[in-house]
Amino acid sequence: HSPQGFHFIFSFLATVTAGMRLFGLVSILLAGIAIALAKQSFYDLLHVHQGADDAMIKRSYRKLALQLHPDKVQGDENEKKAAAEKFAEVSHAYEVLTDPEKRKIYDRYGEEGLNNMGQGGHAHPGDIFSQFFGGFGGFPFGGGFQEEQTPKGQNVHVGVDVTLEDLYVGKEVHVTRDKHVLKPAPGKRECNCKQKMITRQIGPGMFQQTPVKECEQCDNVRLERQKDSLTVHIEPGMAEGQEIVFFEEGEPIVDGEHGDLIFHVQMRPHAVFDRRGADLIMTLGITLTEALVGFEKRIRHLDGHEVLLARSAVTRPGDVMVVEGEGMPVSSTSSSSSSNGRLIVHVQVQFPDTSLDAKEVDGVRQLFDVQGRVWGPVQSVVDGKEVLYSSEPDEHDPEKVESKR
Repeated sequence: HSPQGFHFIFSFLATVTAGMRLFGLVSILLAGIAIALAKQSFYDLLHVHQGADDAMIKRSYRKLALQLHPDKVQGDENEKKAAAEKFAEVSHAYEVLTDPEKRKIYDRYGEEGLNNMGQGGHAHPGDIFSQFFGGFGGFPFGGGFQEEQTPKGQNVHVGVDVTLEDLYVGKEVHVTRDKHVLKPAPGKRECNCKQKMITRQIGPGMFQQTPVKECEQCDNVRLERQKDSLTVHIEPGMAEGQEIVFFEEGEPIVDGEHGDLIFHVQMRPHAVFDRRGADLIMTLGITLTEALVGFEKRIRHLDGHEVLLARSAVTRPGDVMVVEGEGMPVSSTSSSSSSNGRLIVHVQVQFPDTSLDAKEVDGVRQLFDVQGRVWGPVQSVVDGKEVLYSSEPDEHDPEKVESKR
């Protein structure tokens, strides 16, 4: 009951309260970082690098908007809905990156910074689209919109070599390349040439049309080689052969648009796992003793965490274990939510190399001389996840049927 005692108690409570507040702030910060990392950046959505100027961003948006506009997408309702969500995301990214103040905030603090500073409002995607193409948020009246054809340089295709671990957790690949760029040169040249028809009278009531080329005079240009660095973002769950596009980073062309730089995901074979869609496939070897009396096996997953596979009943050659939620990530581009496919384990029983003597043969016969015993599918729980265990491998082939959930 001394003053020193009360002072100690109050100091202790104040320290605990401050610690709890700090823990809460750290938790909120980590949650915000996790959400930010799960979303595509505005630059990735528009297929441009972070240093892209307004002109490149506008050209990229124009191209993507024509591809994703709801009036142009063919398919079922789910495909149209996905395209509409992507169209809205691309339009919002364009709105932010073409506003100098918003872009400055986004580059420094991300999308969360825009929201905190009251700059995160979305303009209607149709309003932005109509600024480019007219109309009322859709295509102009009088039929479908035909984009003016502009000469385009060749696309450059490059393979990016990644591991299955990279595709599971994600990775940034830094690429340095040598590319052609257009540089000013002395002199003038003909440019923007067009064919124009000239009509002239060649006799009474007789006229002749002659094509004439009309050109403008532009500054001369020349091609130079230049080194450039890019960062390729490998998102968790990307598939073999998936394309990552960098708008107008391909071959240049005079008086036209640059081609695109397209990276193709190439996955190296893995020593343990095969991949089929979102499912991971592996073979688990067990001894004959483990097949008869049960086993516990821990396997190391692609990100380092362990998965426990356990069985207390008899296991037959060819049995299959299916663990939900331990496959590849299946990310949603419209939100931070994600899920995982299945881990499908084919059990392989390893028989002993040595032969049994007569006494051991008699013992085995007496032990297993039981008729009419049938083992069917067994359900159990592994690491808190439902596991379906069966002796019919085809039943869990991801290319044939859906797993039982």
